[in-house]
Amino acid sequence: MSGGAVAAVDLGATSGRVIVGHVDQAAGRLDLDHVARFPNGPVRLASGLHWDFTGLSRDLTRGLAAAFRGEPDVASIGVDSWAVDYGLLRGGRLLGEPFHYRDARNDAAVEAVHARVPFAELYRRNGLQFLPFNTVYQLAAEQASGWLDLADSLLLIPDLIGFQLTGARVAERTNASTTGLVAVESGEWDDDLVERLGFAPSVFAPLVNPGDSLGGLRTEVADDLDAPAGIEVVAVGSHDTASAVVAVPMRAESAAYISCGTWGLVGVELERPVTTDAAREANFTNEGGVDGRVRFLHNVMGLWLLSESVRWWERDGDAIDLPELLAAAASVTGQVAVFDANDPRFLAPGDLPGRIAEWCREHDVTAPQTRAEFARSIVESLAEAFANAVRIASVLSGVDVATIHVVGGGALNELLCRRTADRSGLPVLAGPVEATAIGNVLVQARAQGFAEGDLESLRALVARAFAPVRYEPSGR
Repeated sequence: MSGGAVAAVDLGATSGRVIVGHVDQAAGRLDLDHVARFPNGPVRLASGLHWDFTGLSRDLTRGLAAAFRGEPDVASIGVDSWAVDYGLLRGGRLLGEPFHYRDARNDAAVEAVHARVPFAELYRRNGLQFLPFNTVYQLAAEQASGWLDLADSLLLIPDLIGFQLTGARVAERTNASTTGLVAVESGEWDDDLVERLGFAPSVFAPLVNPGDSLGGLRTEVADDLDAPAGIEVVAVGSHDTASAVVAVPMRAESAAYISCGTWGLVGVELERPVTTDAAREANFTNEGGVDGRVRFLHNVMGLWLLSESVRWWERDGDAIDLPELLAAAASVTGQVAVFDANDPRFLAPGDLPGRIAEWCREHDVTAPQTRAEFARSIVESLAEAFANAVRIASVLSGVDVATIHVVGGGALNELLCRRTADRSGLPVLAGPVEATAIGNVLVQARAQGFAEGDLESLRALVARAFAPVRYEPSGR
């Protein structure tokens, strides 16, 4: 077994990156070269809130071209992104820019779906927590508008990019598990549920597993990238959280993880799903993981609360330095408001500081006054939500959690990590920051023979290459 290089396309809700990973498990080598970074975000069209998929495709193509210029020996490409969103195609052509999951069209669709299949039954079948933007609800909105009837294929965002690169129409299993249309026990499309909801089973692509090959680049794509002919595209844990969990250097039998970016995904890794009434009432989800593992977790609103508040403040032309804002937040003394970070009013873009103040008024809590107080209130509220989710995950799953691992961008937020340790009473191990890209790289590396073994073997390599920062609870 020798080492080599692979290219990871990692798309988040606010930005995308192309990263070249070098892996040699035998030599203990795992390092990343950041080749390209580009913005990503919603665009408002006459029909609603969409993704600029055209611009995203252009930027990732440029990023991949830069990857091959810098590292001609890249052996494969893997793509991960956020979950639930998709493109509709007919005759191989995209019918329009994909809708953004925060679009308001989903509100009425929820009631339509539950009228046909009550949520309790949905949960038994798909194991997913209720989120109004799950694909199943978005498709009900597409059906009501008539667009779904025009499509002959539906591909989730990473699969859509894979189709553009290779021509292969597939649905990678970890991301497909977030649609609400995959049976939680079998991991296959639930055709009975699909038909009961009035969707055409034929639009859903065959399921593949992380590590499976999608085939080589289309000739014209290879030419655009100046890439060697036959470069392979490999399915990874294409839901970004599935890739991130691969790179959590944890002992799954005694640890919880928080993959913290725009969202905070808080949970444990299991061998079997938990679909009890208690899990449903706690709104915990069972999503597919790499190597057949189950990501038993709860979605918390995440750093969206902070980033969207900053965006709102900057509308007036004020440039806000985030490290300075967090330093000021850390210096805030006395009690600050702790609000419900999962309140649905915080989901849509807009005046989040105003909505936080509104929540405080409704609950007879003193609202923050300064930007530093708002930032501290957000951090404290996230830390409390994270700690509470860890406690519930432990009870529902039976995992005796002794350590919390924070990966993703939130691992850089020292105040958030410290307060999560304090509020949970458990040590927090922060890092790696680039967990999603690392997980993407490792699944490709294993497929290419640059690494081998189970997830525990891959995580051991992560632990050697990226030492986490440890935060002990202070008792405050």
